Formats: sequence, C-alpha cells, structure tokens
Amino acid sequence: MKPQFFITHLYPDEMSIYGDMGNIIAMRFRLEKYGFEVIYQIVGQGQDLPETTDWYFMGGGQDKEQEVIYQDLLKKKKKLSKDIENGVGLLAICGGYQLLGKQFITGNGVDVEGLGIFNVITKASGKNVKQRCIGNVVEECMIDELKGQVLVGFENHGGQTEAGLAGSFKPLGRVIAGFGNTYDSGFEGCVYKNAIGTYLHGSCLPKNPQLTDWFIHKAIEKQKLVIDLPKIDDMIGIKVRECLLQRFG
Repeated sequence: MKPQFFITHLYPDEMSIYGDMGNIIAMRFRLEKYGFEVIYQIVGQGQDLPETTDWYFMGGGQDKEQEVIYQDLLKKKKKLSKDIENGVGLLAICGGYQLLGKQFITGNGVDVEGLGIFNVITKASGKNVKQRCIGNVVEECMIDELKGQVLVGFENHGGQTEAGLAGSFKPLGRVIAGFGNTYDSGFEGCVYKNAIGTYLHGSCLPKNPQLTDWFIHKAIEKQKLVIDLPKIDDMIGIKVRECLLQRFG
C-alpha cells in the first residue's frame, strides 16, 4: 500500500499568478515518483480547511484578489496556525506571503491584520511601476539543511516586507542578484518551522527541486515514516538552472 500525501491548495481561483500552479504540479510529480499516493484538496471561500493535510500551498494575487479572500482567510486562522505549529508544511508566494505575515499596510494607508504565521510586516509602495521590485532573483538558501544551495526565481512586488517589531526572523535566502523582501534588505522570504513565505514566482518549486524535497522530507519526519526514496534524475532541471544562472549573470 502506498503512503499518502495530502496537498491542500488555498484559493486557487483568486491566488495564482505568474505560473504559481507549477508549484502544485512539481510537488505532485516528485511525490508520485517517490511512490506516494497524492490526495489533492482545494479550499476556496466559505470552505473549511480539511481535517488532514501534509502541505499547504497559497499562490500570489493582485491587491484586489487579496482583498477578496482576506476576511475568509481570517476565519481559517486558528486551524491553519495550529497546523503550522504542529509541523505541517506550507509554501506561500508573494500576496499569500504578505497576508500570512503580522501586518499589511496598503497603498491607501489601511492597516490590515495578517494571520501572524510569519514575523513580517509589509508596507505597500506607490502605484508607479518604477517603485516595484521586478526581475530575476538569485539567492543563497539559509535553511539549515540546504545551507549554501542556490535558489532562483522571478519577483514582481510593490510591497516592502520587513521583520516584525519583536521576535525572531529567519529569511529564506541571502540575495545574490535581485531585490528580495525590500529594495535593499539583502534577504528574501521567511521561514517558520516547516512553513516558507517567498516572493519567488515563475514557478518556485520546478526551478528549485531541493526545496520541494525539503518539504517532502519534513512531512516524512512528521509522519514517522520509514521510506527509502528512489533517486530522481534531475539532469534537465539542473541544465535549466545553469542556463538561468548564466542569463542572470
């Protein structure tokens, strides 16, 4: 009997831009290669979070979409926060990352309370496209198990995300090329337990299979499974990453 892996996709209709669906495809592909039976669960507005999940995913969205789902997301705060505290994995991209922080201040000065999973505060910049952080990103991963490995992606965000006023903050990576959380912070993303918030679009997991495997290994540890995972041939992905790194300079 195959081991099961439950994926929960939050608001796929509203929060999915710049190829974010590719993260689900990549996760599912590697899980099936490793011999898992994948149960894919969609949670939209007005729907409760499932009783069981191994990994949450929430993509990015424009300000309008973030406003649409915000009140509904708040209703899910207790269950989602409890799952993260208990070691469930989560990947939140861009707008999802911002809403799962402590606070989001809109371009109109409206102070929006986030879910508080990540110890970050995001302030929207102006409407001028020149005030946005746009372009390719290369960063050195700062997760202990992936220390020194290189992550790549594409960012397009006006929000400036900084560490919260109190408590610890652990970034996903140290920026080598690109912007990151702010124009000049030098860091990108945030990690809390087995949850990651990041601005890496385009999509993140297909370009960074080591990050996908990190989530899978964390879920295996949580389930206390004893599995000898087969080796996946990542040669094509490695070649793509090499080409991207050369292109990014």
